[in-house]
Parts: sequence; C-alpha cells; structure tokens
Amino acid sequence: MRTLAARRRHPAATALLLLMALLVTGAAYTALAPDRADATAAPTVEGATGDVDRGQELFLANCATCHGLQAQGGTAGPSLIGVGAAAVDFQVATGRMPLAQQAPQAPQKPRVFSDQDVADLAAYVASLAPGPAIPEPGQVEVLDDAEDIAAGGELFRINCAMCHNVVGAGGALTQGKYAPSLEGVEGRHIYEAMQTGPQSMPVFNDDNITPEEKQQIISYLDNVQSTPSPGGWSLGSIGPVTEGLFVWVGAMVLLIGCAVWLGAKSS
Repeated sequence: MRTLAARRRHPAATALLLLMALLVTGAAYTALAPDRADATAAPTVEGATGDVDRGQELFLANCATCHGLQAQGGTAGPSLIGVGAAAVDFQVATGRMPLAQQAPQAPQKPRVFSDQDVADLAAYVASLAPGPAIPEPGQVEVLDDAEDIAAGGELFRINCAMCHNVVGAGGALTQGKYAPSLEGVEGRHIYEAMQTGPQSMPVFNDDNITPEEKQQIISYLDNVQSTPSPGGWSLGSIGPVTEGLFVWVGAMVLLIGCAVWLGAKSS
C-alpha cells in the first residue's frame, strides 16, 4: 500500500496526467472538427475556380504578416475568419489589399493579383469558416425596369446617400475616412460591399436588404451614371456646397467687375 501511494504522489504523475489529457483533447478535436472546404467547391471569380491549397500559399506569402499565419488577425490587421470569399474578392480585386501603407482607410488602387490569384485567396479564406459568398452573375444583373430603378433609388437614399451622396459621388467622413465614389464600380463589388461592410460601411445582409433589393440599388446607380445631367454641368453631383461655391465665385467676379467699371467712370 505504501509503495502504491508513493507512486501516486510521484512528481511525474501530474505531468503524465496532463500529457494524457492533452492527447485525449487533441484526438477529440481532430475527430470532431469540421473538414476544410474542398477546392472543387470553392467560389469563382470571373470564371476562375479557386484552389484552397494554392490560396493558402498566397496568403502566407502576402497576407500573413498583418493577418496572422492562421488568419487570426493581429495588431496590424483584423481576423479574416468568417469574413467569407466576398470580402476577399472586394478587397483584393479592387486593389485595396495588400495595403500600401497604414492609413485611416484603404484606398482603391490598381490590383496586383490576377483573377486566378483572387479566386484562390477567396477559396482559402472561405474554407476557414462560413461567410458571405461571391455573388453569382445573376445576382448583380442590371435591371432596366423603371419601377426597379425607382425602388433602388429610394433604397439608396434611405440607406446609403448620407455617406455616398444621392448619386454615389462619395463624401467625407470623420478621422480622415471617406465614402468612396461609386462611379464605375462593378456591380459585383457593390453587392459584396453591402454584404461585408468594408471600412466604415455597415453590413447590409440579406435580412436588412434582400438580394432583389441589392440588385435594384445596383440598377439605380447604373442608371444615374449613364443618364446625362438634365441641368447641364453637374459640378460633380456632390450637392449644394459646389453649387453655392460656384454662385459665390460668380457673384464676386461680377461685383469686382462692377466696382472696376464704376471707378473707371468716376475718373
């Protein structure tokens, strides 16, 4: 009995129990953890089928410095677990990522990755956890029905115009951030922005704005950008600030001209 009690109190017994517990926990996690998404079921970008393994290689070479080796995030970049393929396609295909330098906001710039690279990166990030998928082509089709365009305009004015302006011309926000212009932005990227909420933008999931309503908003933006300004010079379509400045400058020129003319007459 004394020998058995001594063995139980041996200093190595605690370490052995901890090792056994870790082995059991690891085996249970391996058995119960969900499998990583199959590359054949990966999302597509412009017809390119994503490869998860190649996407992981691209991620480790180009993104892990800021987002972590496991995409868990860090001090220089947020976690990408659960952001979905749509967020990757929006950020990388528009050139916002990789980030050129730390700034209040990632600006759009010429992209450095091909369609295949974007698809592979999106496939890898999508394999980490469920998230918004890249929209199918039919989800971003531009509608030409007047009622759909009018409905899209109303939705845009209610949900988006306070930052992006009523015609999507963009506008300034606080702390050096801004709502970018939507002129020339692909419908796919507008849809993805609503789904993922990049930068300071809130997320408009399918419960807030349905896929059909997102399509109407895209159609409205396409309509306002393709329709000529009925009033002539649009002045950037950014509202009364530029219009007021134009009138003020014109009035000042007129007053100065009148003052010069009156001075010349009196002499």
